[in-house]
Amino acid sequence: MKYKILALDLDGTLTNSQKIITPRTKAALMEAQRQGLRLALASGRPTEGILPLAEELEMARWGGFILSFNGAQVLELGSGKILYQKVLDLDRVPTIYRLAQKYQVGVLTYKDGAVLTETPDDPYIELECRVNRMPFQAVPSFTEAVTEPVPKCLMTGEGSHMAEIEGPIREALPGLSVYRSEAFFIEIMPEHIDKAYSLEQLLKSQNLTREELAACGDGFNDISMIRYAGFGVAMANAVPAAKEAADFVTASNDEDGVALAVEKFF
Repeated sequence: MKYKILALDLDGTLTNSQKIITPRTKAALMEAQRQGLRLALASGRPTEGILPLAEELEMARWGGFILSFNGAQVLELGSGKILYQKVLDLDRVPTIYRLAQKYQVGVLTYKDGAVLTETPDDPYIELECRVNRMPFQAVPSFTEAVTEPVPKCLMTGEGSHMAEIEGPIREALPGLSVYRSEAFFIEIMPEHIDKAYSLEQLLKSQNLTREELAACGDGFNDISMIRYAGFGVAMANAVPAAKEAADFVTASNDEDGVALAVEKFF
C-alpha cells in the first residue's frame, strides 16, 4: 500500500450530521487497518473528545494516532506516548480574553477534562461540551482560572460576525495561529500549529514521507493538511477552498464519503 497513514477530520468528515460513524464507513476503515493503513484522527477537539471515536475504531490495536487541539498534541494510541506537544504561553491569555470581551464573543479553554468558561449558557459553548462529551466548568474569572499553559483557546459566536473579526483578531495576536475551524469557532493556537505541521511531526517520528500520507477533511482548518498530504480528499460538504486544495472530492459525510474514498483508493 502506497499510503501508510490516513489522516481524518472528525466533524463533517468521519462522522455524519448526527456525529456518528456510519456502519459502512466503520467497516471500510476497519478493513483498511487490517490491510496495514494506520489512522490519525486530526481535530480541533480536545483529546478527551476524540478518544471515544478512536476506541470505536480500535485504533490502539492497529497503531493509530490522535492529533488533538488542531495538532497542538500528537498522541500515539498504542503506547500512550505524546509524540509532540505545544502550548500557549500563559501571558497571552489575558489578551485573548480582552479581545473576546471587545468583540462580544464567547471564549473557552480546557482544564482537567472539562470545558472552562465564564459563559456556559453560550449555545456554541454548549455545543462544544455536547460534541466532546465533556462537562463545563463555570468560573467567575477566565484569566484567573487559567493557571497553567493550555493547548488552545476557542472563541465562539455567530458565523457572519466571526468572519468579520477573524482578521482583526489575527492581527492583534502576532506569533499565534488564528483561524476558523467552523463558521462559529475561531481557534487560537501556538505559533505554526495547524494540522499540516503536526502531521509533519508525526511523519518524522515514524520515518515516513508526506507522499505516504493521505488526508481527508471538510473545514477551513483541514485545508493545510489536504494540501500537505500526498493525496488530499475533500468532502462534498467541504468549504470551497478545501475542495480546491484536494486531489479528489468524495461524497458528503451523510453519504459515506470517507468509505467511498477508502474503498476507491486505499
